[in-house]
Amino acid sequence: MKRVLLLILTLGLLFSFSYEANAQGDNETATETVAEDGTDGGEEAPAEEPAADAETSSEEPASTDANEEAEAAPAEAADDSEEAKATGVEVVKKKFIEGDPYFMSLPLLCLILGLAIAIERIISLFLASTNTDKFVDQVENALQSGGVDAAKDLCRETRGPVASIFYQGLMRTDEGLDQVEKAVVSYGSVQMGQLEKGLVWISLFIALAPMLGFMGTVIGMIGAFDDIEKAGDISPAIVARGIKVALLTTVAGLIVAIILQLFYNYLVSRIDGIVNRMEDASIKLIDLIIHHNIIK
Repeated sequence: MKRVLLLILTLGLLFSFSYEANAQGDNETATETVAEDGTDGGEEAPAEEPAADAETSSEEPASTDANEEAEAAPAEAADDSEEAKATGVEVVKKKFIEGDPYFMSLPLLCLILGLAIAIERIISLFLASTNTDKFVDQVENALQSGGVDAAKDLCRETRGPVASIFYQGLMRTDEGLDQVEKAVVSYGSVQMGQLEKGLVWISLFIALAPMLGFMGTVIGMIGAFDDIEKAGDISPAIVARGIKVALLTTVAGLIVAIILQLFYNYLVSRIDGIVNRMEDASIKLIDLIIHHNIIK
């Protein structure tokens, strides 16, 4: 149920972000259209100018040009500062809109779902990690003081896969050492499967995100060739839009895959460490059972 709610929340955030991006893109397009209309209307000039005006303009001092350059310099500096401030979230949102929100939403969905699963796995592995050496010492003290029942109570009260394996092994001490070893090995495999739960979905998103990016690349190139066909001419202005969409979707897919690959490798390394400690602790459990003559 928690995963279903998490999926619904993720899809809601994705759709709201896409809607906001589309609305911003429409506003920018409308603004550019109004600006172009104003420019076209303002470019009309009188057909004839009096000769007196020409003579007056030719007699203006050179200081006027210097003043205009001085006034233009602060304006250019302000534009540069505004472009420098447009970093981080603003740049990402701008590129998201330029890459077509519909195509860019697919890698974004892979990133959100992959990160959600990775964070859940990190928390689970953190809770599953215990101090194995300290726990083995506690089990040995419990065996010495209270026997098998005290050791089983300790295992029930301790979280983590090592405690679960110890409990299953101690439950079968009456059946012989061979049954204890089989129980430890079998339940160790079960615990390992639980530790690796969810990794297959992260690996799926790692493989799927670049594919979705390449799909956007192909669709963007198809759109570029469609524009060439309609215009009947090849020029940078015609194909720039399609090529830009193609490159941005490819970059988005690769970035998502790189981020999720880092989390995947981290999770695999944590799982390998826990499994190694589980195997070492299982050997110590058999040694403890033999040392204290628990097998009847």
